[in-house]
Amino acid sequence: MPETTLPVNNSVLSVSTLNRLVRDCLESAFPLSWVGGEISNLTYAASGHVYFSLKDAGAQVRCVMWRSRAQTLGWRLENGQKVEARALVSFYEPRGEFQLNIEAIRRAGQGDLFERFLRLKAQLEAEGLFDPGRKRPLPSFPPRLAIVTSPQAAALRDVLSTLHRRAPHVAISLFPTPVQGDGAGPRIAAAIAAAAASDCAAIILCRGGGSIEDLWAFNEECVARAIVASRLPVISGVGHETDFTIADFAADHRAATPTAAAEQAAPERQQLLALLARQQQRLQQLGQRRLADRQQALDWLRSRLVHPAERIERQRQTIRELARRLQQAGQWQSTRRQMKLNALNGSLKQLDPLAVLSRGYALVTGPDGRALRDGSSVSTGDNLDIRLANGRLAAAVTQIVAPSQAD
Repeated sequence: MPETTLPVNNSVLSVSTLNRLVRDCLESAFPLSWVGGEISNLTYAASGHVYFSLKDAGAQVRCVMWRSRAQTLGWRLENGQKVEARALVSFYEPRGEFQLNIEAIRRAGQGDLFERFLRLKAQLEAEGLFDPGRKRPLPSFPPRLAIVTSPQAAALRDVLSTLHRRAPHVAISLFPTPVQGDGAGPRIAAAIAAAAASDCAAIILCRGGGSIEDLWAFNEECVARAIVASRLPVISGVGHETDFTIADFAADHRAATPTAAAEQAAPERQQLLALLARQQQRLQQLGQRRLADRQQALDWLRSRLVHPAERIERQRQTIRELARRLQQAGQWQSTRRQMKLNALNGSLKQLDPLAVLSRGYALVTGPDGRALRDGSSVSTGDNLDIRLANGRLAAAVTQIVAPSQAD
């Protein structure tokens, strides 16, 4: 235990100092502990704090539960209740009073229930019943919802009023069942199975808040397995925000309260109407845009559209132009070829032996019919054929004169 340094014996302590030292000693000596007893002298202060005493047959101790803790309790304390409180041992210095600061409180005997709750939760979690991958989404636009609860439950009124306000178009089917007491668990499971076989789109499982004993039916294994076996998604709206049951872990969706479960189950009608209005506006804008695009494309096609008579006339003009160009090309080719022919004809005339003969020359061929170019290619007495521009002569070689002598 931590030691607190006290002044020397001859020092005079103020009352404030003494009380502070006592408080420090107590709070350091005692950790948070569970203390059991009976509530008496209970007072709910206007500040929200709760003051009471815990007593047993031999003693009592003053207790305080601050407002922040009392608001999350979920049930109301009463004189004479047997409870178990998780408390910090403390000392109220201004009045020099020993007291317990209460962190949490439960009805006596609930410790065993809580242990059962933890064991079952661990077992079902190990089997995969709480696996997030198994959870199913809620329908976006449910036409009908199933409610599993007691017809006398205040939670039912909350759910129905919320659904009527948010989604009056959604039909409701009630599957009544007791929500606490002996045999409530199996009957809740049977109601869930009946709802799952209906034509509803989702199931709301709900009841109001209470102690762990009041909510115990929703901690039974048969209820958890019925939720998992349901073909419809299940929303659990059991108890207050601080209450947790096995049904909450098994359900596809957990809501903090029955009202929150109704809000999850059905989208608000006004939001849907607003969404539809936005979608309608978007579709209208899209339609107008597409119509404008089609009109623009039509205008472009219309600008390219030509009357058949006009198209035929254009074709005729094209044909006439092609015919004119073809005629010009033909004439040019004809003129070009005629000029080439004339040039070739002129060249041939220059090479024509007859043309040479007309200028006074003669073509002399020897006995072998070849043209004579050299006098040494014939002999004296050979017959020669002499061709003139007009007529031919027959002659014989009488003398051969050498080139040097001919000059």
